[in-house]
Amino acid sequence: MRHFLAHSLVVGIFCGGVWVALLIEPVVADDQALLQADRAFLEAVDKTDKAALSNLLDADFTWTDSDGNTQTRAQVLQDLPKLGAGDEGGAEVKSYTYAEVGVIEANRGKAHALRVWVKRPAGWREIVYQTVNSLDAPPSFTPGAGNNCENPCKSVPFKPKDERERQVIAAYEHLESAAVVHDAAKFSACVGEEFAAASSNGDKMFDKRTRMADFNRSKMGGVAPTPLVSARMFEFGNTVIMTSLHRPDRGRPLHVTRVWVKRDGKWVETVSYQTAIKSEPTRTGAQR
Repeated sequence: MRHFLAHSLVVGIFCGGVWVALLIEPVVADDQALLQADRAFLEAVDKTDKAALSNLLDADFTWTDSDGNTQTRAQVLQDLPKLGAGDEGGAEVKSYTYAEVGVIEANRGKAHALRVWVKRPAGWREIVYQTVNSLDAPPSFTPGAGNNCENPCKSVPFKPKDERERQVIAAYEHLESAAVVHDAAKFSACVGEEFAAASSNGDKMFDKRTRMADFNRSKMGGVAPTPLVSARMFEFGNTVIMTSLHRPDRGRPLHVTRVWVKRDGKWVETVSYQTAIKSEPTRTGAQR
């Protein structure tokens, strides 16, 4: 289990004695509750137990499969989909908690699954399930935002409803501006140390180090800024879950889930899962 409060709490034990030690227990308990809920979700889907599943899914829950088809909670409970390959035995599983938000990543080969949980009064509830299949070989082209990257580097068609959303959008535009010019140093400041990105347009899972290495080689690896069509944000204190639709200059539209966390007064991206929507038409020409 990884928890990004862990380091500060361990250091605090030497500085604050018993007072900090007492704070550790709720953190551990929350992590265990999250993992227990996640296991219950996998078991309920495997056994087609809709009654159990209904108690685990948030009212805003969506399920996006590796073809980019997105279903609501009601649709999932009516006709339960199958789990993605990333949830099968042998997967590498990583988990993170950000107070009221929990993130589970399961990766096995080219298959990647993301499960995002939120803490409600009744306990942990899953709000996002999304799978991505990476390409078998390096991409021959990278769908992007065209030559100017007006959207999403300079402005996006999204009206923030409050200051928190405004700050997240500003951080998003700053991140995409750094990516489009392959500025590894600026990109580094825009993402968390646990950063992970998976895309239907790429052939590998990116972490912070590998993403910056590609920028230094002037490569995008199939993952580039793409024009935003619409977005929805779910706010939980210093964590924001952002789901969005993108239409690149060529290739298929993308359904994207991102997690943003506020650290040291600024918002950083920790997760970006991008699934191509196969049922939507592709674009064949670059925008000018």
